[in-house]
Amino acid sequence: MSQSLIINNPYVCPQQHWGEAQNDGSLAIVPTRRSAGYEIFDTRNQTRRFIELKQVNKIRKRVDDWREAGYPGVTSISRRLLEHWHDASQRSLQFYFCQLEAIEALIWWVEAPESYKQGIAIEGDGGAWQRLCNKMATGTGKTTVMAMIITWQVLNAVTFPRRKEFSKAIFIVTPGITVKERLQVLYPGHVQNYYDEFSLCPSDSLRQKLNQVELLIENWHQLMPQKPPERSVVKKGAESDEAFTRRVLGKLAVYKDLVIINDEAHHAYRVKAEMKISKKEAEELGVDLDEATRWIEGLDRIHKTRRILRCFDLSATPFAPTGKRNTEAGLFEWIVSDFGLNDAIEAGLVKTPRVVVRDSGLPIKADGDFKSRLYHIYNDPDVKDDLNRRGAEPHEPLPTLVQQAYTLLSADWKRTLDDWRNAGHTQPPVMLTVCNRTETAARVEHYFNKGDCHFAEMHAPEKTLRVDSKILEKAELGEKASADKDYEARLKEIIEAANIPDIKKQSLLELKKEEQLRAIVDNVGKRGQAGQDIQNVVSVAMLSEGWDAKTVTHIMGLRAFTSQLLCEQVIGRGLRRVAYETDEQGLFLPEYVNIFGVPLSIFQADEGGPPPPPPKPSTQIESLPERNAFEISWPNVLRVETVIKPQLVLDWTTVESLEIKPELSRLNAEMAEVLAGKTDLSKLSLIDLENFEREFRLQTFVFRAARKVFDGLQGKHFKGDRDYLALQLIQLVEQFLSSEKITIASEYYQEDIRRRVLLSLNIDLIVQHLARHIEQQNLERVEPIFDSEFPIGSTANMRTWYTTKPNHVTQKSQISHVVLDSGWEAAEAYHLEHSDLVAAYAKNDHLGFYVLYLFNGVVRKFFPDYVIRLASGKTLILEVKGQDSEQNKVKRQHLDQWVKAVNQHGGFGEWCADVSFSASDVGDILAKHVKSLE
Repeated sequence: MSQSLIINNPYVCPQQHWGEAQNDGSLAIVPTRRSAGYEIFDTRNQTRRFIELKQVNKIRKRVDDWREAGYPGVTSISRRLLEHWHDASQRSLQFYFCQLEAIEALIWWVEAPESYKQGIAIEGDGGAWQRLCNKMATGTGKTTVMAMIITWQVLNAVTFPRRKEFSKAIFIVTPGITVKERLQVLYPGHVQNYYDEFSLCPSDSLRQKLNQVELLIENWHQLMPQKPPERSVVKKGAESDEAFTRRVLGKLAVYKDLVIINDEAHHAYRVKAEMKISKKEAEELGVDLDEATRWIEGLDRIHKTRRILRCFDLSATPFAPTGKRNTEAGLFEWIVSDFGLNDAIEAGLVKTPRVVVRDSGLPIKADGDFKSRLYHIYNDPDVKDDLNRRGAEPHEPLPTLVQQAYTLLSADWKRTLDDWRNAGHTQPPVMLTVCNRTETAARVEHYFNKGDCHFAEMHAPEKTLRVDSKILEKAELGEKASADKDYEARLKEIIEAANIPDIKKQSLLELKKEEQLRAIVDNVGKRGQAGQDIQNVVSVAMLSEGWDAKTVTHIMGLRAFTSQLLCEQVIGRGLRRVAYETDEQGLFLPEYVNIFGVPLSIFQADEGGPPPPPPKPSTQIESLPERNAFEISWPNVLRVETVIKPQLVLDWTTVESLEIKPELSRLNAEMAEVLAGKTDLSKLSLIDLENFEREFRLQTFVFRAARKVFDGLQGKHFKGDRDYLALQLIQLVEQFLSSEKITIASEYYQEDIRRRVLLSLNIDLIVQHLARHIEQQNLERVEPIFDSEFPIGSTANMRTWYTTKPNHVTQKSQISHVVLDSGWEAAEAYHLEHSDLVAAYAKNDHLGFYVLYLFNGVVRKFFPDYVIRLASGKTLILEVKGQDSEQNKVKRQHLDQWVKAVNQHGGFGEWCADVSFSASDVGDILAKHVKSLE
């Protein structure tokens, strides 16, 4: 048997799943994909049953057949996207199978021929606009799927503006500020946008088209009807649908046929007449009936005025509450794909949850069997009565069973802390407690902060955060909460104790308490942020959706769990992985979250043996602004063209020296007042050009003078494009200005500002001096065509990323570390760091520097290994290759052409390229290219 529950490769369709073995309750591998469905936990009869999603299983088969047939019926854009997304060589971060299946299911429903959809009818929610839902477990990459949806819709809408299936107007609705801020990466102009991060567009031209998207991301709270001012003299009626639409959509209001994306869509459902559920029941299920109603009502109003083309829902738990305890929830009927929690665990995309199966104390009878009381702690009668007492004081001791549970869980947390420290982690593992009441949360906080917990490491008030749910709710709305001086002091204590830079700390202390709480909660376990050192989080609510702390390793449930849905939502807060290491079979190594008190009905293997090693600590790779001296930039070249163009040439040996005489130029003047023809010399004012340094950019004057001289000479000598030849003339003038052939007969005028002013005043003379020596020739050139949107790439613009691979801290690079894939690369990096021939270097990892090449009829991206600025000023592109191949030779041919084109352009310095075939030849390569300049 596998030693972990991870049995499927995350990048291919699952081939097997775990099922319950006969009689003994253990697990056995079933050699087929897990059927789409979900489990119902019947609290009345203490039974559990599986509900199959028959239509989703049918859709899976249809999508598989459609894929095998080559995606018949799709547009050329959709086909290119699907092929590009399946090509793992086009990106460093490969898409998970569940992400590809989710987007395929949507494209299939919208574009596939009717023959592939025969007999399938996707039910709606009773409204006037269509909804389609992707059910995806927490941690499986829903944000990336949203970026895919936007890319698919917008590129088709821009390319085929008459097609009614597509729209470039996208409105994304989120459940709160936390999610809204996380989704900013869906704006194409965001510095860490997902379209570039995951290479979603198959070409740069399509990437530019994607910038035409009209995108708005807002909280559902914006869909609330506007309240009239209470003290307004003018009595206005209710806000009209048109006014509502204009207020909510802003600039997006000029568009019709909108595409809606609901993130965490289980918050948005149409409350049906038969759904009888009380407010108390809704709170127990963790749902907000008012939120659900207003969310949908707001979208209905937008549909009335602008039309909703289609709505895409994404959720890990797309259920609407029914109020019936035995069925617990109503599944959305418009689900087209399902990759649930069990699937995610078996693929290793999330941590594996572990629950208590037995302990050394007396068990409790439940589920037709005897179970550990730690499995659902709140169900213990003594615990339930104690934790439900109103007005309980923080200092009152917790029930004995709860204290025992914390001692056990804290012991495992302490072991994990030691393992993480020994492995090099700088952030601690996190224990999360979800309570039934604010009084319970206060008692838990007191238990840890006042030293009742057995382990000293947990006695850390500055690392323990009790989340005030009312303040957090206000923070999610962007509103101000009522005053609470004690709580404000606790937040400030946490911030002041955080091991972060003082300037960051000071800016946090200046925030309002709602903003401080969000800054801590949203950044638990994140380096350099307010929550980086938090190790213990106590909350009544389940924390905001979108909470993406990866360091949660232990969860304590101290509340009722009346549904499997609620269990999944709670443990979802601790499922995100720390690292993504794989074993020799390509399967992710397991990570675990240990759970007390949350009765999650997921089968669990009893592995035995020693605990697994902690996940490898990751290293933050970042561009360091303080190292701007080591910045390396490069042109982003879309293609290289061979052209015949006129070229201005100059024989420098025939050009005489030119002396500029300062006495013939006026750099300043004195002004006096005049009256009746008489000047008053007692009232002088000075105009000094040296005081206008910013206005004397020499290049501006060179440009103007060159254009003027060119206009005079064009009819006589120069034939060709005026702008192109004028640019060459400007370059020749600049070259002359930096040469020794121009002199100024005064040391006083050698100072930078005076020299610039003097040369600017004499620029016409300089250009005319050169013009008579210039001739025109027709030359064959290779010309680079630059990316108009992003013409220049730079190490300064690299996005911060994380890796668990071996790496070394750099000294000669703007990038903080060089990541090493082999010992050979380590030796090369060492040589680059210590060679006097190297001024700066950067490994081309996440830099975004590439050269396009054509191989086997397909345009591909070639990412050379290093970009090196030599001490001589030349820039070297170095590729490291152990073995050669035909494809590598083609790459080098295109790289050589790239270098030639960039050098002939002349605006980016001198470039060269080479290949290292052994760990010992890098010194010779550097010396060769430095020597070639001498």
